Amino acid sequence: MKLPFYKYQGTGNDFVMIDNRKAVFPRESQELVASLCDRRFGIGADGLILLEQDENFDFKMVYFNSNGKEGSMCGNGGRCLIAFAKELQLIDTEATFSAIDGVHLATIENDIVSLKMQDVQEITKRKNHSFLNTGSPHHVQFVTDLENFNVTKEGAKLRFGLYGENGSNINFVKQLSPDSFSVRTYERGVEDETLSCGTGVTAVALVVHHLGICTKTYIKITTLGGELAVKFDSASKGYKNIYLIGPAKFVFKGTIKC
Repeated sequence: MKLPFYKYQGTGNDFVMIDNRKAVFPRESQELVASLCDRRFGIGADGLILLEQDENFDFKMVYFNSNGKEGSMCGNGGRCLIAFAKELQLIDTEATFSAIDGVHLATIENDIVSLKMQDVQEITKRKNHSFLNTGSPHHVQFVTDLENFNVTKEGAKLRFGLYGENGSNINFVKQLSPDSFSVRTYERGVEDETLSCGTGVTAVALVVHHLGICTKTYIKITTLGGELAVKFDSASKGYKNIYLIGPAKFVFKGTIKC
């Protein structure tokens, strides 16, 4: 079949977007999803996202990692999906959609998307890292010389060695100023470093506040792919009203034979 698709990116985290409101895409085919995400033999992307019908909300998000397996929540993917929904004229400036981790609210102004993430009630502090779930599991660890750090090698060691088969995303962090940080992320499912990870950026912002490294509740994060921000409120237990903020941009569209 000839499959229409759109390509979007959020700070370099790129996605194949498919309008699947008529439920024609064979989502059970891991091989097809992986082939579409392949950068040499397919379209090329960190993941593939289906926009589907939802009886109770504007639409539903179904996210697949580039290995073809359905993944947990993807923050940058969710922001790109909002831009895609606006392109399809399904929304104007606001949206409510369902995803694997629950319901999300979002707003879009020009190409800046503010996506509400799920509340986080627990952050586990270990000897040299912290762990939390922001829709996806995340390991957050400060390192020296982040610019020259071997993220792929060291991230893979932790992803498989510390967290087993299910794994975790691994974030390596450096502080830039009192309220800004740089992060590089190894993503499970992609099994490599990506230019940006939205749930990872969210995790870093909450961890640095939780540890008392930053007292601000609006934190700027630099990724290899660009700038993001996270704002949030402290709750009696954990954090609430968490928003991931940044650009989501259309790259190109086309059809591919599959």
